[in-house]
Amino acid sequence: MKKDLHPSSYRPVVFKDMSNDYAFLTKSCVDTKETIQWEDGNEYPLYKLEISHTSHPFYTGKMKLVDTAGRIDKFKNRYAKK
Repeated sequence: MKKDLHPSSYRPVVFKDMSNDYAFLTKSCVDTKETIQWEDGNEYPLYKLEISHTSHPFYTGKMKLVDTAGRIDKFKNRYAKK
């Protein structure tokens, strides 16, 4: 294997699904600016997700669409005239 191929900055990070407040702790090297206090009392970097396995329609079996940016409405308004 090549040397220095994988990042060496792995650390515990909390990923939080903003649509239903589900959070989980795992190792990652993602860059974050926010922190959160976890259940064990320690403070970890926080990475916010718009959708995770607890809110995705494929995994939940519910046809619930999470459209936080309003992209569908923007598309319909843009092409409604044509």
